[in-house]
Amino acid sequence: MLRGSKVGLRARHEEDVPILRAELYDDVVNASRFEGGPWRPITPGSKDSRLAVNDEEQRIVPFSVVELEGDALVGTASLWDIDNHHRSAHIGIGLVPSARGKGYGTDVVAVLCDYGFVVRGLHRLQIETLSDNDAMLRSAERNGFVREGVLRSAAWVMGEFLDEVVLGLLAQDWKPDSKGRGDGKG
Repeated sequence: MLRGSKVGLRARHEEDVPILRAELYDDVVNASRFEGGPWRPITPGSKDSRLAVNDEEQRIVPFSVVELEGDALVGTASLWDIDNHHRSAHIGIGLVPSARGKGYGTDVVAVLCDYGFVVRGLHRLQIETLSDNDAMLRSAERNGFVREGVLRSAAWVMGEFLDEVVLGLLAQDWKPDSKGRGDGKG
């Protein structure tokens, strides 16, 4: 497990899937904002491609997020679209509603940065988020991400177009020990 100051990132367990499905994906509004595509119901017991782990897939590394105190499952995190030639990847996180507002998002981003830069040897990490996702924007910026641009009306969400913000962080600009972030070690 990768450890931050508040959360750990571990492999996805089979028993995580129903919890994540119920907490993150069965909520139509939340899932529509998170997914980047239209919501659709998933048949109970079927393999959900959004949550199933394919160990053969090399371009995405999915994690389950757990609280360090108590080991409660609080969300999902991933490095995705990993490009080993350009040494870049994207960060994605989703926290269950009860875990929001506790600083977990900032900690998850810090641990993903540690994993991406130190473990994987990546040069650049990128986050795309809706322009009104203040929590993600704060989490990214607290970890040193810089706003690089706005994709105007790039996301169709629940009947309206929303802007997306693109944020980037380079390995040489990442400071893992500043601003009270976890060191990602352990």
